[in-house]
Parts: sequence; structure tokens; C-alpha cells
Amino acid sequence: MSFEVVEHKGRRYAEIIWAGTSVDKSIFFSPAGSSFQFGLLAHEANFVEPAHYHPKIERKIEDLQQMFVVQKGVIAVDFFSDEGDRFREVILRQGDAVMLIHGAHSVRVLETMQCVSVKQGPFLGADRDKVDISVK
Repeated sequence: MSFEVVEHKGRRYAEIIWAGTSVDKSIFFSPAGSSFQFGLLAHEANFVEPAHYHPKIERKIEDLQQMFVVQKGVIAVDFFSDEGDRFREVILRQGDAVMLIHGAHSVRVLETMQCVSVKQGPFLGADRDKVDISVK
């Protein structure tokens, strides 16, 4: 299994599921208390999940997490400390998935890309949902 956690000084910045990762049964890698759950679903042929819905439950979410799945191209995700120091670069290619959890990050496009992007809503506008930082 190829799952990785990006951490710095005790803070979980991201979780990555590398392309080609295979599991025999469904698994979620995120801690149970995480406001966004990241994992892989796996079932054998003829499995049927019973018809269901997810009930409306009020949840308090104070963070905004975002997930990318690279469909084509290559991107670099850089991670920064609170002081603006880059401490890690991760290169993602087709099939790789990353969930951005906490802390500062940037995305650089190395080869023309297309990604599926999923994040919590509602979108409140770039002026409220994004804070630019100075990097060193």
C-alpha cells in the first residue's frame, strides 16, 4: 500500500495516495475525527451496497480541506512552515491523489494538467477562503 502523510512539527499538512495503490478492502487513511475523510473503496464483483442516504446532521467545521486527483500532467505541491520556509515538495503525476489538510501550500504546474478538485463548501470567495503568505 502506498499512502503517505506529510507532517511538520506535529501538524498534518497532507495525505497522499500514490497512483497504483491497491487494497483488498475499503480503507480510510484519515483519522476518524478528521473533517474530511480520505481513502480507497474496494469491493469484489457482485458487491451491492444497499440503497441509502446520508442524513442531514449539523457539523461544525473550522478548517477548509481540499483534495486533488491528477487526471493528466504533472504538478508540484510545496509545503511551507508558518514562518514561510518551504520544508517539502511533492511531485504528483496521473493517478496520484493528495488531500491538503492544514498549513500553507502552493501548487506549481510542471506539465499541462487537469485535476479533479474537491473541497468543502460553501465557497465564500477568494478573499475569505484563501490567505496569501510571504515565502522565503
